[in-house]
Amino acid sequence: MSTLTYPETGATRLGPLPRGYHHLHHRTRVGRGADDFAVAGAAVTEWRMHRASGARIDASAVRAEPGATVRVSLGAGPVRLTAPCEVIWTAYGEEGRTGFGYGTLTGHPENGEECFVVELADDGTVWFTVMAFSRPAAWYARLAGPLVPPVQLWYARRLGRTLRRLVAAG
Repeated sequence: MSTLTYPETGATRLGPLPRGYHHLHHRTRVGRGADDFAVAGAAVTEWRMHRASGARIDASAVRAEPGATVRVSLGAGPVRLTAPCEVIWTAYGEEGRTGFGYGTLTGHPENGEECFVVELADDGTVWFTVMAFSRPAAWYARLAGPLVPPVQLWYARRLGRTLRRLVAAG
């Protein structure tokens, strides 16, 4: 029995994103060539990108695997937001794609799904994409209302900058 807090499981992998949610789609260039693709894919799927961006990660697996649970925490000291998720799909090198998608569990301030994917384009460009659909679940997420989407975009951009830095460091 699933403990996910939304019914449209896998929509970030297969699309289209479901109606009735806020949609996020952010794509940024993080490198070039097969080596950068490999470094970026490992950084995303082994949680290094999230950790290097300042998030605390408590994961049940060393790398993203379906069924693994992940608690992502952001903030400082007593002002810390924790978001429990479950990895629902992964892509490892299939058709120039590496990444994963996770869905929200009970206790997450939002209901929905988010994916983090690295792609190697035909021209050698390495792209990083964050795609998500979400809607408020907790009272404080509902109260924050219109502030939530810009914060989600800010975090997606932060992840992209962090991944670009990790790829450049090799």
